[in-house]
Amino acid sequence: MTTSRIAATAGAAAICLLATIPGLAEAQNPAHPTVVSTDPSNLTPHLAADNTGVRPRVLAYGEIDNTMYVGGIFHNIEDRRRQTTVGRDHLFSFDIPTGNISSFAPNVNGPVWSIVTTPGAVFIGGDFTTVNGVPQRGLAKLNPMTGNLDPDFDSPFNTGRVTEMHMVRGRLVVAGSFPRKLIALNTTTGNGTTYITTSITGSVPLTNENTNVFKFAVDPSQTHLVAVGNFTQVDGSQRVRAFMLNLGGTSATLSPWRYPPFATKCSTNTASRQSYLEDVDFSPDGSYFVFASTGFVPSTTAELETMVCDAAARFETNIMSPTKPTWINYTGGDTLHSVVATGAAVYVQGHSRWLNNKFGRDSAGPGAVERPGGGAINPDTGLALPWNPVMANNVGGFDFLVTSSGLWLGRDGNRIGGEYHRGIAFMPLA
Repeated sequence: MTTSRIAATAGAAAICLLATIPGLAEAQNPAHPTVVSTDPSNLTPHLAADNTGVRPRVLAYGEIDNTMYVGGIFHNIEDRRRQTTVGRDHLFSFDIPTGNISSFAPNVNGPVWSIVTTPGAVFIGGDFTTVNGVPQRGLAKLNPMTGNLDPDFDSPFNTGRVTEMHMVRGRLVVAGSFPRKLIALNTTTGNGTTYITTSITGSVPLTNENTNVFKFAVDPSQTHLVAVGNFTQVDGSQRVRAFMLNLGGTSATLSPWRYPPFATKCSTNTASRQSYLEDVDFSPDGSYFVFASTGFVPSTTAELETMVCDAAARFETNIMSPTKPTWINYTGGDTLHSVVATGAAVYVQGHSRWLNNKFGRDSAGPGAVERPGGGAINPDTGLALPWNPVMANNVGGFDFLVTSSGLWLGRDGNRIGGEYHRGIAFMPLA
């Protein structure tokens, strides 16, 4: 969308101003000069088994200085030497330099899907209804030291869950299956704002999901937002499974960006995979974004150029009507749950067996390379890089966090890089 020089200058000034106010601007992923190591740090704690019958997993990370906050589905944490186990329900923190588990232990009664941190707060979003015994549907703001609820911040939701959050221009943007699906909140009160008034409706055929925005990403300039989930219309226009918003200084508007092939389902017969786009992330310079998906493989050979099914795919931010992705890297029939772009690589996680597997169908086709649990992709060519820590997962890997020193992976697997690291792994820059 074209804007005047005056408006563009004012928008840039607003971003700079927000960045100087503590807690209002979320730090963007730093660009990495190289691919990270395949040797994980030994200074991380581990998820521990429990008796719930649900495999423990990490779904979200957040960082404040030297403290890492971890959310997901779990009830017990082991120290890095696996000598002591402590109880922590779906959320805990630890000291990054030592791996020591902190006393931060809020009582969250359901999964934590997303974490946003500011210097004075930890925002958690998920599928919970109480925190520390107090009703808080899907969203809460916590003291980062004590874990106490902020009494001035109230969750505005009565139904649904929260699955993604980012700080955008001083507002907490929240996505999920609640009535609005995507909303910008006041960070002090939790009240809704008028910054995002987007109407998101419809459901893809045959799915057993509620209409939702599952994941979204914001570019470093905070001028574009790309979202994925289960929906068919946005502001009355057809947008199936994915859409883009233009983020202005005072409001967000629907972008003309649209990819028509997303209206076609992959060849899966499973209802839970009908929405099939699982994650999205922007490059550090904002020039492109990458989707990760489930959905099994395309139905026909002709669709291999356009269908993003059990694959990662790159799109250019400035191309509003793409006829196909810049590239697609197929797994050949295995889900990719998460993706992150660092400049040096595009990392993907899931329960993959291969990458570069365009012609595979639950088998290794010509050119396929083994990448158990995920791998790294060259952002320019779309082909797998040599990085292969062999991180066999059960359901998959669900979150990444990029820092200036490396890459955090949130998973449900037990081993990575030949070492035991259940759920939590940090891969330093090589």
